[in-house]
Amino acid sequence: MAMESPMDRFLGKRLEAYDEWLAKGLISYSSRVIPVAESFAPAQWVLPTAQALKIIEDARVVAVQDCECRRHYQRCDHPLEVCMLLNHVADKLAARGEARYLEVDEAEEILKQAHQSGLIHLSLYMPDHEIYALCSCCTCCCHELQIVKQYGRRDLMVRSEYVAVTNLEDCVLCGECLERCPFEARFLDGDCLICREDDCLGCGLCVTACPAGAVSMHLRKKT
Repeated sequence: MAMESPMDRFLGKRLEAYDEWLAKGLISYSSRVIPVAESFAPAQWVLPTAQALKIIEDARVVAVQDCECRRHYQRCDHPLEVCMLLNHVADKLAARGEARYLEVDEAEEILKQAHQSGLIHLSLYMPDHEIYALCSCCTCCCHELQIVKQYGRRDLMVRSEYVAVTNLEDCVLCGECLERCPFEARFLDGDCLICREDDCLGCGLCVTACPAGAVSMHLRKKT
């Protein structure tokens, strides 16, 4: 994939660290897409690893800080205080005064507001494969999503276990899901909606955007 422009130093430092960790076998990937809870029927809550709130509930302590990427790039007006830190990383940054502790109910509210703003929940991993943070990200600022979209490094991000599927009989061709999809996995071809499942990372944002209820999350077929 051809690069659109030279990589800036902010992204370059991240990618250099990821490639070093990959080469040493310290990580298998840097992040994982977590589908929003609102996109699931109650019976589909059986996979807690795919639920942002479950990760928060299982943590010993949680702290929140401003999203480093949005603070750096300042390209949008999405919520800033959305980067949640877990356990020892939370303790470390809270002790420095760089983050503040929060309870599960406040964390849940932050996740809901982030979803309403169209942000994608990502879990971030340390070299020992431990989840250390859960951030709600945008494609214009997030270092993870920029590296994936601009530089084709999908090897660094794991898709969620789900894929968005549209019932074309119920689809009203309003285009709401197209605007909501951060990965450009959907487009209109005349009067037909085309969905590219390989480009869908399973965030679930399109589901709650559909006024006709035509989109739902299905378990991704194993290949």
